[in-house]
Amino acid sequence: MIGQFVTSKAGHDKGTLYVVAGQEGDFVYLCDGRLKTLEAPKKKRRKHIQPIGSTVEEALRQRLLDGETVRNEEIKYAIAQYVRGKQS
Repeated sequence: MIGQFVTSKAGHDKGTLYVVAGQEGDFVYLCDGRLKTLEAPKKKRRKHIQPIGSTVEEALRQRLLDGETVRNEEIKYAIAQYVRGKQS
């Protein structure tokens, strides 16, 4: 699930687009690179998110899985690319 685009189904952030940065049991850690950074991700239960069925590019996903350094700008860029591709 790491590297997937998801939207929030519940809470004050309902409808917000995130990237899954980590997972632990029934929880996932979400980031958008802006308000929820990789250093302080949002912890949310799996039942409160909706996977979109799309993932970040494979190189970035692999770095997230391996625990390598990923910058918040890369997450913001990936989300912007997804939104731009969806609008066209």
